Amino acid sequence: MSDKTSQLQAFERLLIIMDELREQCPWDKKQTMQTLRHLTIEEVYELGDAILDNDLDEVKKELGDVLLHIVFYSKIGSESNSFDIADVCNSICDKLIERHPHIYSDVIVENEDDVKRNWEQLKLKEGKKSVLEGVPKSLPAMVKANRIQDKVAGVGFDWEEPNQVFEKVEEELGELQTEIHSGNQDKIESEFGDVLFSMINYARFLKVDPESALERTNKKFIKRFQYLEQKSKDLNTPLSDMTLAEMDVYWEEAKKI
Repeated sequence: MSDKTSQLQAFERLLIIMDELREQCPWDKKQTMQTLRHLTIEEVYELGDAILDNDLDEVKKELGDVLLHIVFYSKIGSESNSFDIADVCNSICDKLIERHPHIYSDVIVENEDDVKRNWEQLKLKEGKKSVLEGVPKSLPAMVKANRIQDKVAGVGFDWEEPNQVFEKVEEELGELQTEIHSGNQDKIESEFGDVLFSMINYARFLKVDPESALERTNKKFIKRFQYLEQKSKDLNTPLSDMTLAEMDVYWEEAKKI
């Protein structure tokens, strides 16, 4: 691995290239924070995919793409004298020092939970009116639910034992079944949301990231279904002409691969 000097030189190289692209490339010259936004989101999702696949070479590449966007935004900010990359770096450094008084001051913590509680309390002292202010409105619903639960737990609003959370899951499932029998679609949707919210909460107690868990299942399903599709082609039989029993044979084969 490279030393700090080499790392700083590599970062300086990126900054110089960004300056050159912004000055000379027709595409780069036209970009704004608004036009980059959706591209940044895509890059972060691609990084997430690489992490789930445990493809470290791809993780390295995707981290580079995300870093490029950070440098790009900073360059645009510097053009209006709003901020530059130094301001960005110093801002996060200051925040990290302020939010870690157990490292940079005399606060004593015993475990990770203490750190998280201190983090949320410090944010409130900084002027936040609610611990939930830091949850982005545009987050996907599942990720948002997980962040909401994590944040309120940081100030002590939480269950004490995993079995209590599972009992809540069972309770919500019962309420969903009741509304299914009633046939009220609006209430069915509401109760279904409660089931999902409680399951996400249970995942937190199991130390499982629900978004990653669901995406792993998505990937697993895709691989198995594509195996089934390939078998259908090998047999020259459209999937629509196969019985469920026939499809299940190849599905079980796919599970063993």
